Amino acid sequence: MAVVTGPDFIALQVRDLAASAAFYEQRLGLRRAPVSPPHGVVFAMAPIAFAVREPLPGVDLDAALPRPGVGVAVWLHADDAQELHDSLAGAGVPILVAPVDGPFGRTFTFADPDGYAVTVHDHA
Repeated sequence: MAVVTGPDFIALQVRDLAASAAFYEQRLGLRRAPVSPPHGVVFAMAPIAFAVREPLPGVDLDAALPRPGVGVAVWLHADDAQELHDSLAGAGVPILVAPVDGPFGRTFTFADPDGYAVTVHDHA
């Protein structure tokens, strides 16, 4: 029997690929991987690749209420969650959950340009 060994790739379907890719590059400091598929942008992250892509046929992000990805937790690690929070908040990015200290270090949640709730933590 084949065994699944864990998550290997995370992709968010977005309304505007160029704008979303720019947001993740400029606001979070992500770098593009050397190769991406034609309808997406993959970022060079390890151990799990992260990407934004155009919606698959039949996906209506505007119909996703209250926001796309509700019920799914996307967590990203940062070297300094508070500094990233302050930068995002200063740029007008919606903060959904204010910074708090917990078992995963300093943690907060923001809404990306499509409304996905993305949590950032800084405990390695």
